[in-house]
Amino acid sequence: MIPILALRQIHKRFGAIVIADGIDLDLAQGEALGIIGPNGAGKTTLFGIVSGAVAPDRGQVLLAGEDITGLPPEKRCRRGIARSFQVPQPFTGMTVFENLVVAAAFGRGKAERDVYASCAGVLKRCGLADKANRLAGSLTLLDRKRLELARALSVAPKVLLLDEVAGGLTEHECASLVDLIKSIRADGVSVIWIEHIVHALAAVADRIAVLHGGAIIAQGKPADVVAHPRVREIYMGMPADE
Repeated sequence: MIPILALRQIHKRFGAIVIADGIDLDLAQGEALGIIGPNGAGKTTLFGIVSGAVAPDRGQVLLAGEDITGLPPEKRCRRGIARSFQVPQPFTGMTVFENLVVAAAFGRGKAERDVYASCAGVLKRCGLADKANRLAGSLTLLDRKRLELARALSVAPKVLLLDEVAGGLTEHECASLVDLIKSIRADGVSVIWIEHIVHALAAVADRIAVLHGGAIIAQGKPADVVAHPRVREIYMGMPADE
């Protein structure tokens, strides 16, 4: 079966810093893939390459078998790729609902009035319906993260890219977010989630890949990857023989 998303021999460097050195990675339809790695490993840059914000030096990005490497971000979005950002970036002077309408209308190429109903549904799903008329700049961190996720969902994505959405949350808030992401997966949306909170990631992901030194150094079931000696040494700071 053709993967919903595939990276083929992706190369990217910034000067002497190698971000990707021939990365190959597949995402199956309906799969949740977690990505972990040390700070500076290039995880967010990899998302930029998938979403179109960053151009690879070499390689291909394929969406359901179609080469989209040369497409700009807005065209990739309208084909079904949506992402959230590690630091929420709402339009702070606009209401929560207005933030969603702007994202949905632009991301789906529709008139604003045509996305009102779907945006209201997304707000309810993300626990923001009672805050629809509140200015986005007044939200708590959890609600800003919910809004960031809601804006990505508003474009009805096939592939959802999540960049450290659990960072800075309490254990209870993190559990609530995990439940929401599980419900999104249940709708058939394929997910790639970058996260440092490994237990949250493991609760959702079918598979985890570890990025280090421009390469995927391990991938597989979450428990197997976490126990991998090289992962323990490089990512978790534990000697392999400990």
